[in-house]
Amino acid sequence: MGATTMMPAAAIQRALRFREKLTELINLIHKAEDVSQIVLDLKNRVLELLDCERVTIFAVDARTQQVYSLYKEGEEVKEIRVGRNHQSMVGFAALTGQTLNVKDAYDEAELRAYHPELRFDQSWDQKTGFRTRQVLTVPILYEKYLMGVLQLLNKRQGAAFTGEDLVGAQEIAKTLGIALYNRRRLQRGRPTHRFSALLEKGLLSEKVFQEALAHARMNNQKVAEVLLTTYRVPKAEILASMAAFHNTGVFSYDGTQRMPEELRARLKPDYLQKIKVAPLLVQNGVLRVAVEDPSDLTVVDAVRVMQLAPRQEFLVALEKDIADYLAASYGLSLVDAKGQMADILGELTTEEKGDTTDEGPELQETDSAIVRLANQIIIDAYGQGASDIHVEPMGRRDPCRVRFRVDGDCRVYQEIPASHRMALVSRLKIMANLDISERRKPQDGKIRFQMKNGALELRVATIPTTGGEEDVVMRLLAASKPLPLDQMGFSARNLAGFKDIVSKPYGIILCVGPTGSGKTTTLHSALGFINTPDVKIWTAEDPVEITQPGLRQVQVQPKIDFTFANAMRAFLRADPDVIMVGEMRDQETAQIGIEASLTGHLVLSTLHTNSAPETVVRLIDMGIDPFNFADSLLGILAQRLTRTLCRSCKQPYTPGEQEFQSLVESYGPKYFPRTGVRYGSELKLYRAAGCPDCGGSGYRGRMGLHELMVGTDAVKRLIQQKAPVEELRAQAIADGMTTLMQDGIEKVLAGHLDMKQVRAVCIK
Repeated sequence: MGATTMMPAAAIQRALRFREKLTELINLIHKAEDVSQIVLDLKNRVLELLDCERVTIFAVDARTQQVYSLYKEGEEVKEIRVGRNHQSMVGFAALTGQTLNVKDAYDEAELRAYHPELRFDQSWDQKTGFRTRQVLTVPILYEKYLMGVLQLLNKRQGAAFTGEDLVGAQEIAKTLGIALYNRRRLQRGRPTHRFSALLEKGLLSEKVFQEALAHARMNNQKVAEVLLTTYRVPKAEILASMAAFHNTGVFSYDGTQRMPEELRARLKPDYLQKIKVAPLLVQNGVLRVAVEDPSDLTVVDAVRVMQLAPRQEFLVALEKDIADYLAASYGLSLVDAKGQMADILGELTTEEKGDTTDEGPELQETDSAIVRLANQIIIDAYGQGASDIHVEPMGRRDPCRVRFRVDGDCRVYQEIPASHRMALVSRLKIMANLDISERRKPQDGKIRFQMKNGALELRVATIPTTGGEEDVVMRLLAASKPLPLDQMGFSARNLAGFKDIVSKPYGIILCVGPTGSGKTTTLHSALGFINTPDVKIWTAEDPVEITQPGLRQVQVQPKIDFTFANAMRAFLRADPDVIMVGEMRDQETAQIGIEASLTGHLVLSTLHTNSAPETVVRLIDMGIDPFNFADSLLGILAQRLTRTLCRSCKQPYTPGEQEFQSLVESYGPKYFPRTGVRYGSELKLYRAAGCPDCGGSGYRGRMGLHELMVGTDAVKRLIQQKAPVEELRAQAIADGMTTLMQDGIEKVLAGHLDMKQVRAVCIK
């Protein structure tokens, strides 16, 4: 009774396994890049599926109408050719379109039952020592057209090929028929394979290409990968060739593209990595998605099942670009597979059924997983171009959130189990040489993090929050080179004015704005402009963010009383021509800076104020003598950083009269005529759209807005009189100053920005 019930179940399981393997083989046939790959590379799959000893796949030579097959003899690829006639089983199947299932190839009577002239050529067995027994020969057809012949030899178990074997062989033959027909059709009007264009352009010879194919097969690599890494074929050329073959667009990852948040929230990275699919953007009901092979039906179906959009547009991409894009979008590092965030989180203890007490974390800050977690956060932040890292514990029950600030916007990077929040915070405090037992007051420190391509410095601040938690905020201070002033996004007027005051032999120049507005970068660009062998330049910074040859740079150490003020006193005894002070934090530093500028030195510094005119009032309120300040002032540059429209997808449009009038009012009707812009149908502004290059946001990169108030005689008189901000602003505008808002509107009119981003960073 038991045997009776078990047999059908076992048979069903066997049939399901057979069907699963058959489907997998069919998909591989569809993915094959050329006939030789089908003939040479897929034989073992057929042998395993149909449990036979040998398989030969013959294709039709369109020129001679013979059927031929390729086989390897050592490393050499050789060819068998058979005519379409009744004298051989392959020739008979090719000629008649009939299937032959022969139990004994040496049984002449069995062969004559198919046709009187049918014979088995025993010379192959004699030559090779192989003994042919059963033979299953199936014609490969596409509709009524012969594409080739599939021949199987010797059933391993059993006296003959079964009905199941026959069905499997016929399905494989049917799939081969479609594949071979498509290859023939492509040969007539399209490239013969995905890399034909490389041969046509002379980037590869046929011999080199065949070597690349063999190399790829031998090392289990993608052909595109071999061409790129081993044969140094340009990536753009490989993609163009693949796109021409598939008749699609291309996706090339440049390190900045990210998946839009709405897609990222709906898709799991593990699945996307498994099927090698990179969703890029949904726009107008169309999902743009990058895949390695747009003809892979399995992948195409998988994308459609996601139901992200009614229609799909497939772009061809390299497998590595897809992996890098997914890693960057989900915050997974490709530096070390073991160090990927998913793996690290998998190692952490996740048993959070009981509440974690405030007495201490489940894991210690020195545990391997916590150490690697902290390191990976920093590595990924650097890789994604983040300026800041925010570690935000949410209490004992909710996950600890980690966010990166990229291009001025915070993005959620990862959520850490709540039970490990304290261990992570403690680890970061240890790295910054902070007191891990002190959780009641803020602390500041620095981390010097060693990466493969050099050292990275981070400025660390911890801030106590409610519930006994601590936030950690880290500013990435990657050492870099200064940008030339011409590349800083200055308007022509501001660039000329700033270069003029920077070239003066003495006086004080201030660069002002909120944290993260690029003040230090601008000052270093100014120093780069005047940095010549005949000029001695000292800088005091906290920390040193940008290094330049020729500068003598000092990092202040407030803990040992080496402050900005003390550094400046030391500089004055060191024969300086130019002094740059990272920040005028107090009255003492400001006073010494002004005195230095009055004694024949050029002094540059920064201050946290909102506009150039407001800076004057701030310094006077700090106790600075207005007469000395007026005498020393060369100029004050206020600046902001705002997100720029993505060049790849920004959309032009003609604004309505109401929108144009709003621009005029914001700029100032009195001054707008100097822009030279008039309303009309030819006026074009630009709006954000969204594309893969910008991660669907419509914005990519940042640009500076500048407000340069030069210390003219009229401005200096107002400073001496302690005039209010509005009077200073009015005089500066009369002298030619462009306010932050005006500079932003000019860049809107030039097509670099939109008003949404301008209004986000400035008021006037």
